[in-house]
Amino acid sequence: MEYVRDGAEIYRRSFATIRAEAGLDRLPPDVAVVAVRMIHACGMVDLVDDLGYSDGVVTATRKALRDGAPILCDAEMVAAGVTRSRLPTANEVVCTLRDPAVPALAEQLGTTRSAAALDLWGDRLEGGVVAIGNAPTALFRLLEMIAAGGPRPAAVLGIPVGFIGAAESKEALAASDLEFLVVRGRRGGSAITAAAVNALASERE
Repeated sequence: MEYVRDGAEIYRRSFATIRAEAGLDRLPPDVAVVAVRMIHACGMVDLVDDLGYSDGVVTATRKALRDGAPILCDAEMVAAGVTRSRLPTANEVVCTLRDPAVPALAEQLGTTRSAAALDLWGDRLEGGVVAIGNAPTALFRLLEMIAAGGPRPAAVLGIPVGFIGAAESKEALAASDLEFLVVRGRRGGSAITAAAVNALASERE
């Protein structure tokens, strides 16, 4: 079978293809760098058409990470996808979904476990970097907590995937006054979200 076997060549050609086919010129340069990594994670060059972001999200995220902020994830798959060697200050990567207190808390709140797990983030949320790649209910819960006067993160990468609530939760985030990055509509997921975190953490293309 004939196929490219050289890893470095696959890497080079993949990113060359992304830059040739994706409409990156419509994005600010710092956001375009992040978009390239997100596209590489999902194989969809039209992702740029659905990308939404606040003007300061890249700067805010990178400053927070340099200052040692934790990365707060809604799913273990997001947390597992964060490349620790890229983090500028050995930042803590947190996912509380498996905490034993979560099932009872979810029942008490009348919501999903993914949403309830956010209530265990506590003071780590203040100035943290939030990466939500799985559960729309988690993103809605985050916005509820902040609206109620809870701690404010430095930035929110709100990229949950799904058919129920995903598009709506991301529109709610985009309408807030938080620094944000979203993929509008149903698309999203742990791989894209982790890729965004890794791109923002590295501060290089």
